[in-house]
Amino acid sequence: MKTVEFQFDFGSPNAYLAHRVIPNIEARTGARFIYTPVLLGGLFKLTNNQSPMMAFAGIPNKMAYENLEMRRFVARHDIPFQMNPHFPVNTLLLMRMATAAVIEGGLRAYVDAAYRLMWETPKKMDDPQIVATELTAAGIDADRLMRRAQEADVKQRLMATTEDAAKRGAFGSPTFFLEGDMYFGKNTLPEIENQLAN
Repeated sequence: MKTVEFQFDFGSPNAYLAHRVIPNIEARTGARFIYTPVLLGGLFKLTNNQSPMMAFAGIPNKMAYENLEMRRFVARHDIPFQMNPHFPVNTLLLMRMATAAVIEGGLRAYVDAAYRLMWETPKKMDDPQIVATELTAAGIDADRLMRRAQEADVKQRLMATTEDAAKRGAFGSPTFFLEGDMYFGKNTLPEIENQLAN
């Protein structure tokens, strides 16, 4: 079975959109996407990058096109999506919880729930009380993951995966690695699928 590493952060709407398309690619190709939490803010600092909102703030036509391209992707794949009114959201807690879920198990269920709460029924997901309440209501053992998120091994692992991503060439999310080759952005998924079919 071929595998693709998917480096993600809940703060990236484009990573969410990729997440929604990945199951169909897995079904068509028999490949498996391995989810790796990386802290996008940390990755930006390590690579001297900025979010598109900041990087293109002075280029109205570029931002308008980015938004158009996103709407096209959403329509093409029939994805439920709402821009989070609290954006940008500090995702440190969510990403530490994701890292805890990698260690403890149950990552995919956690990712599904957290992404829904970020981009389908948007909540203020940098408020710990909201995180606990909403994820618990979604069937996630939020208390356990929140406790683990404060422990040193989880914090260190998230730092390590973020630093490793930068060393391997990543500068944002979503980033994919297939057989040592890096692909950036949701629009590279057809190319990845084509490579998986070969």
